[in-house]
Amino acid sequence: MARKPLDYEELNENVKKTQYAVRGELYLRASELQKEGKKIIFTNVGNPHALGQKPLTFPRQVVALCQAPFLLDDPNVGLMFPADAIARAKHYLSLAPGGLGAYSDSRGIPGIRKEVADFIQRRDGYPSDPELIYLTDGASKGVMQMLNTIIRNERDGILVPVPQYPLYSAAIALFGGSLVPYYLEEEANWGLDFVNIRKTVSEARSKGITVRAMVIINPGNPTGQCLSEANIKELLQFCYHENLVLLADEVYQQNIYQDERPFISARKVLFDMGPPLSREVQLVSFHTVSKGFWGECGQRGGYFEMTNLPPKTVDEIYKVASIALSPNVPGQIFMGVMVNPPKPGDISYLKFSSESKSILESLRRRARMMTDGFNSCRNVVCNFTEGAMYSFPQIRLPPRAIEAAKRADKAADVFYCLKLLEATGISTVPGSGFGQKEGVFHLRTTILPAEEDFPAIISSFKNFNDSFMAQYEGYSRM
Repeated sequence: MARKPLDYEELNENVKKTQYAVRGELYLRASELQKEGKKIIFTNVGNPHALGQKPLTFPRQVVALCQAPFLLDDPNVGLMFPADAIARAKHYLSLAPGGLGAYSDSRGIPGIRKEVADFIQRRDGYPSDPELIYLTDGASKGVMQMLNTIIRNERDGILVPVPQYPLYSAAIALFGGSLVPYYLEEEANWGLDFVNIRKTVSEARSKGITVRAMVIINPGNPTGQCLSEANIKELLQFCYHENLVLLADEVYQQNIYQDERPFISARKVLFDMGPPLSREVQLVSFHTVSKGFWGECGQRGGYFEMTNLPPKTVDEIYKVASIALSPNVPGQIFMGVMVNPPKPGDISYLKFSSESKSILESLRRRARMMTDGFNSCRNVVCNFTEGAMYSFPQIRLPPRAIEAAKRADKAADVFYCLKLLEATGISTVPGSGFGQKEGVFHLRTTILPAEEDFPAIISSFKNFNDSFMAQYEGYSRM
């Protein structure tokens, strides 16, 4: 009998090659255990509201009124909603004449793109053009759109930091390109080593790969580091000399947990450097409402901004965007409120400010508790989480554990993470899902569980780790 088009053997090979560890084997096993009644703490994905973070009040009020505009005609609306939320809802409804149920422009609502441009100008000190800003269903859709545009065939390479967020390896495989991994230096707090990066590019070119773009994730996922201004300058010079597009994933720019290295955008550093770089380096920057103190992952609001891309290229990107007709409209409104939040003097300002500050301060404490907790465990070492939402500790596995994993036909860190899941209900992601140096093992966990649950989670991890290390015999801490 002839094979049918959707039989596994007949599928697009790029789809079959695509892997996405964050929702991979560990997540599927955790979901099974949950169905069996086991309490699971899902720390595998940066999903703040799923782990108990409360939504900010003001944006939800604005979107609620936009979703149900008949409430604005109710004479009692002012008893339920503050006047500034009512005014803002009317503002967004005036920008979207068909309401939230109508398609918007394929690039996003022009008035909201203008709000994003104003936000970027305030942040960086340089004007931004709304025509070069596209609103997207989360930052992920924007990243995929750009990679799809850049990758022409399997000989086109994209430089991606390792450890990396697996969106990049998955999308590059899906679009038929080549992943060119450059390793972050764990001993240098996950910094960039340009000697090694240059060597990586030379090796890729010697194999016939055309390296076309470079990805940075700042603050880092899964590694949690914040890049210094000097590092970003070096990065931009490198992209200029090597003729690479820089894809700057800056979705964690509000998640900063130390004062030494505040977030600074690649765009600001580029314009500070002046010509020729500021006129020639092609840069695409990404942001989202899913992270920060917003955590609105399910709303799928995002944007990308293009710098130094030729008009004809922008037209082609518009054509690709228009195939999907429109980014989701509620997500666009969330983005509008994120880039244009309540200001001092507004009725909702104090509440918004207090809610935001409370979430960020708690995340800062949790980042410290998580790092200290890991570093107190036998054979575990962890760099401090300077930003983003994750810890990425190195687990120094005893030789016997590595042998046991081989016998079980598992990668050693998958073996460890599965044992951790079965014993404690803590669902993490093995470091191999993000890439790591040969013979080195990690896991990634979010810092998002409720702060009051942290002592119990850390204690549970420590007890498991102690018994695991004891079982597979002593292995002295280096």
